[in-house]
Amino acid sequence: MRPFRCFAAPPPGLSLEELEGVLIVIEGPDSSGRSTHIEMLSRWLEEDGYPVAQVGLKRSRLVGRELEKAMEGNVLGPRTMSLFYATDFYDQLENIIVPSLRAGSVVLADRYVYTLMARDLVRGAEADWLDTVYGRALVPDAVFYLQVSTRALADRTLASHGGLDYWESGMDIGLSRDWFGSYVRYQRRMNDQFRALGERYRFTTINANRRIAAIHNDLKQRVTRVLQTTYPGRERAGG
Repeated sequence: MRPFRCFAAPPPGLSLEELEGVLIVIEGPDSSGRSTHIEMLSRWLEEDGYPVAQVGLKRSRLVGRELEKAMEGNVLGPRTMSLFYATDFYDQLENIIVPSLRAGSVVLADRYVYTLMARDLVRGAEADWLDTVYGRALVPDAVFYLQVSTRALADRTLASHGGLDYWESGMDIGLSRDWFGSYVRYQRRMNDQFRALGERYRFTTINANRRIAAIHNDLKQRVTRVLQTTYPGRERAGG
């Protein structure tokens, strides 16, 4: 078993040697298919006997609902939103991620600190400050970034939601008065940040412009290789 690491120092009182599970992150913009593939991977792993836990943004019992309500008002400033999300993340780290890894579970994260960092960087946050904020986060075993063209993202978003989200269009940072124009500019800036983060943190980029089945098969093969390294006594996850 490989030892876990944190980006900087571990949280107080946490012994990294106690963690025996696997932490796999699926990153990507809204409408890239993250949640769909998290659910498909979860079912596949559970059918093969792996205990699975899921985490994601705004799921903290401590602040998840409050964060959701605060964002409905479209009035959060960049630093307030950043710290709100950091609190949401660390509460889940303490109460879901770490206990699940101690129990030997596969933790599937529907986005991780990378989305939070990309959003903050687009809004003018300093990279050094973000390194400090998220320095106690665990380094995942694998990060798979679902890359989708901006046009495809827009089409999927409009088809599934009937409109564009205020925050995911970057309307809070004044890129354009036109929602669609702002959305395109914001998503391009996010893509630039994800590209830089991917190089720094070694993301595996997945072409998510393909059919769901093709993407799922791709992810299964890659996750199987991660599990074979972490659980050497098992030959594979389910076929």
